[in-house]
Amino acid sequence: MTGHSNGQGPVVEVQGVSKQFPTDHKARVHAVTEVSLHIDHGETLAVVGESGCGKSTLANLIIRLHDVDQGRILLKGVDITGLDPREMRVHRQTLQIIFQDPFASLDPRVRVGASVAEPLMVHKVATKEEAKDRVRRLFELVGLEQSMLDNYPHQFSGGQRQRVCIARALALNPELVIADEAVSALDVSVQAQVMNLMLELQQELGLSYLFISHDLAVVERIAHRVAVMYLGQIVELGSREQVFRDPRHSYTKRLLSAVPIADPRQRTERPLLTGEIPSPVWPAGAGPELVTHTEVEPGHLVADEG
Repeated sequence: MTGHSNGQGPVVEVQGVSKQFPTDHKARVHAVTEVSLHIDHGETLAVVGESGCGKSTLANLIIRLHDVDQGRILLKGVDITGLDPREMRVHRQTLQIIFQDPFASLDPRVRVGASVAEPLMVHKVATKEEAKDRVRRLFELVGLEQSMLDNYPHQFSGGQRQRVCIARALALNPELVIADEAVSALDVSVQAQVMNLMLELQQELGLSYLFISHDLAVVERIAHRVAVMYLGQIVELGSREQVFRDPRHSYTKRLLSAVPIADPRQRTERPLLTGEIPSPVWPAGAGPELVTHTEVEPGHLVADEG
C-alpha cells in the first residue's frame, strides 16, 4: 500500500511543530520537537514509539487539545494553529478522535444512542429526528444492533463500546480520524474485529487515519506509511514496506526487534531495546539536539546518526 493522494492535497499537514511543558523545577519537558508530516486523503499514517515518546501529545496538538509552541498545523490547507475555540468549531467536523479507553470515553449515565447523537446536536447540524435516523445508520455501519441504542455503556463489551466510540467519531462525517491507541485496551481477537471495521470504513467513506500505537503488529496490518518517534522527534518515516522490511535507523531496528516472533526458525540475533529511555526533561534554556533527515530512497526519511 502507498499513500492515497488524489490531487486534493493533504487532509492535514504538520509543519515544524514543537510543544514543551513546564515542570515543578524550572525544567521543561520537550514532548514534541520540530515534527513535520502530512496525511493524504484516504491514507493511514501510523505514529509508533515507546510510551513517553510524544505520540499522544502530537495527536492532541493536531486536534487542538493543546496549543503548539511553534510551527503550524494545516487542515485541508487552512492554518488552524491560532484559531480560538469558536473559530475552531467549524473545523471539528473534519477532525475527530477515538481514545484508548472506550469506557472512560462514554458517560455511564447516558444511553449510547444519545452519546452518538451528541455531536450532531452540539454542532446543530441535525434536528432530533434527523439525529435519530443518523444514529441508527451509524449503528448499522459499525455492526451494532438497533435494539442496543437505549442501552447504557456498562451493558456493552469492550469491543462493542469501542464500536460506539467509532460511531460517535463518524457522526459528523469527518475526513480525518485520529485513533490514539484505539485498540490497545482490547483482547487480540476483538482488536482484529475493530481493525477490520476501521479498514472497511476507510474503504467505504474515504477516511484518513492518524493511527497512534506502540503495537507494531497492529501497525503493520493497518498503516500505509509509518513515522517512528523517539524523544519527541521523528527518526524514520516511510511506507509500511520501507520501515518494516528495510529499517535504517538504529532505534527503528531495535523497536522492530522487540516484536515477538512466533516461529522459532525465523528468530535471529536481534538488537534489543535495553536500559531506560533518556529523559525528555531539560533545564530551562537547554533542549535536545535537532535531528536532520536524509531521504535514503523516495519517501523514506531517516534521521542522521552522528
